[in-house]
Amino acid sequence: MESQLGLIGQSLDLRYSVWVREALNELPDSFTITDPCISGHPIVFASNGFLKMFGYSEDEVIGRNGRVFQGPRTDRRSVMEIREAIREERAIQISLLNYRKDRTPFWMLFHMSPVFSKEDGRVIHFVGVQVPIPRRPKYTGCTVVRNAVNSCEDGAHFRKGMFGCCRREVCSDTVMEIGRASSLDSVSSPDDGEEEINEPCEASETEKGKANAALSNILSILTHYSELSGKLVCGKCCCLSGTGRLVSSLNISLGRIKQSFVLSDPHLPDMPIVYASDMFLELTGYARHEVLGHNCRFLSGLDTDPATQYQIKECIRTEQPCTVRILNYRKDKTPFWNLLHIAPVRNASGKVTSICI
Repeated sequence: MESQLGLIGQSLDLRYSVWVREALNELPDSFTITDPCISGHPIVFASNGFLKMFGYSEDEVIGRNGRVFQGPRTDRRSVMEIREAIREERAIQISLLNYRKDRTPFWMLFHMSPVFSKEDGRVIHFVGVQVPIPRRPKYTGCTVVRNAVNSCEDGAHFRKGMFGCCRREVCSDTVMEIGRASSLDSVSSPDDGEEEINEPCEASETEKGKANAALSNILSILTHYSELSGKLVCGKCCCLSGTGRLVSSLNISLGRIKQSFVLSDPHLPDMPIVYASDMFLELTGYARHEVLGHNCRFLSGLDTDPATQYQIKECIRTEQPCTVRILNYRKDKTPFWNLLHIAPVRNASGKVTSICI
């Protein structure tokens, strides 16, 4: 649990300069930043605007998955669309019914976009912007009449604006009577509120514009402060051609495995590592960016047995599993004995897609 909290706390600090949180907090918008590389895809940053909109404190939000803001009337199809966008590492803009801390539901426009590492093209974060969608009046007969009475005491606006084709004998007394009937109709039963909130609420162009502008400002800040740290990010996939990488959904699933292992891609030149577990990084002392894209031979040293290395190479060539005992070296050059198991990973058709080491 402590290591999980440590990863959440370092999610922004290791990628951006120390001033990024302060800059993000100056934005008035409601948004969160999540990390798909950490088990559970938790929230690692929540803006002041988000905390105010949902009624939570920062401690109640950081480390939790965004699903906690959903409720019984949240559309499951919309949730699945968001999950699919995460799996495909693409942006999505969708109307969603969410719940505040006091469990009151409200409609919002949810705009989510991935943040990519320029170094290896991995998705390192997702930014989610929330723009509330106000309930708009229904233009039924009763609603229109009620609005007309409120906006014009003598009924002239009602006659000309709403019923231009009506005879002029319609008098203000008649209008007031209709208004009173409308008021009676507007006294709704307790179920009417539930029916209204259940009705889909579409965002206007204004709300979509607010979401786009907010996302643009957030990505500008993240890009700027990643330049200061030297670990550049961008809002679009910017990996080099031929560089192997795993989609976020697989990263999330692999992150739940508490073992020391790496995945290598045998179809790329020199069979580079495309995934390294947290325990592997802890064992060897390397950072993730020092491992991805490199062949596993960097763990070998002066006293590593060449015969064992050849045995590993042959097993990979023949697509056969093997287990060996090999002397490896950590980043600080301290040696350690490693019981190494290598196995091919095959797809549904039997083709080897990666090597698990």
